[in-house]
Amino acid sequence: MTKKLKKDNARDHVEISEDAEERVKSDSILAGDENLESLIVEKEKMAAESHEKYLRARADLENYKKRAAKDKQDTIKYGNEKLIRDLLPLIDGMDRALGCSENSTDFEAFREGLQLLQEQLCCCLEKYGVETIDAAGKPFDPNIHEALMQVESSEHEANQVVTQMEKGYLLNGRLIRPAKVCVCKK
Repeated sequence: MTKKLKKDNARDHVEISEDAEERVKSDSILAGDENLESLIVEKEKMAAESHEKYLRARADLENYKKRAAKDKQDTIKYGNEKLIRDLLPLIDGMDRALGCSENSTDFEAFREGLQLLQEQLCCCLEKYGVETIDAAGKPFDPNIHEALMQVESSEHEANQVVTQMEKGYLLNGRLIRPAKVCVCKK
């Protein structure tokens, strides 16, 4: 029995010393837990700040997209405003010409007024990059001319434009309407 007691006491002693070691470890872990808790709290704050920055950046991006879409719509909607403003004096001139034509029987003055308005309009369009295509007497070019008919002519060469029925126009070098022409055939 004494042997057994000694063994039990030794086992208890070992168990006691293991318990003491665990308490020491748990005390150091508890002390480390305080450090870990403060570290966790700090990291949670950083995560919350990062999430908040992310949400702000995302909201800013959405606002930018909406603003850009609105600006694009406004550009499309009001893009021709300057052109329209430059054309308004021509409309005023036409109104004046029509008002004068009612009181006057001088057709030549009316014609000169219309010619002046046409020149003003052409100058206004040139300011915005519109060019007329001069086709009469030139070789037929299917890139800028549209042949409406062919006529026989001894005065013109084959595939030469005899008459221009409707002017063609370029906008900054790009064809916006081909010149409608009659072409010579031999």
